[in-house]
Amino acid sequence: MNHNLILSKLKKSRFRSSFHLSEKDKNYIKEKGIDTIREHAKDFLEKRIKIMPINDGKQTPWKNHPVFVAQHATATCCRGCIQKWHKIPKNKILSEQEINFLVDLIINWINSEIV
Repeated sequence: MNHNLILSKLKKSRFRSSFHLSEKDKNYIKEKGIDTIREHAKDFLEKRIKIMPINDGKQTPWKNHPVFVAQHATATCCRGCIQKWHKIPKNKILSEQEINFLVDLIINWINSEIV
C-alpha cells in the first residue's frame, strides 16, 4: 500500500492524528539528521517489534524520542497495531522488506511534521 494513502487514513483516526512532534523532538531531528533518525527507527523496529514481543502493546514509550511519537502516529508501535492497520499478522516475523516499509512510513510522517 502507498505511504500517502496510509498516512491519509491514519489522519482520519482521532487517536492517531493526536500525535505531533514537540519542539524538542524537532530540534533533536535537526541536530542528528534524518539519516540517523531513520537508523534509530530501523533499530527500534528490529529490536522491539520484529518478533512478537511478550509485552506487546507496552514496548514503545509515548515520548522522549521522535521515532516513538511517530510509531504511535503511524500504528507501528506494536504488533497489534501493525496487524490492524497494516495487515501484517502478529505472529509473523517481520521481513526486511516489511521493516523497511514501516521505517519509510515513520520517516514520511516525521517529514510531514517538520515542514
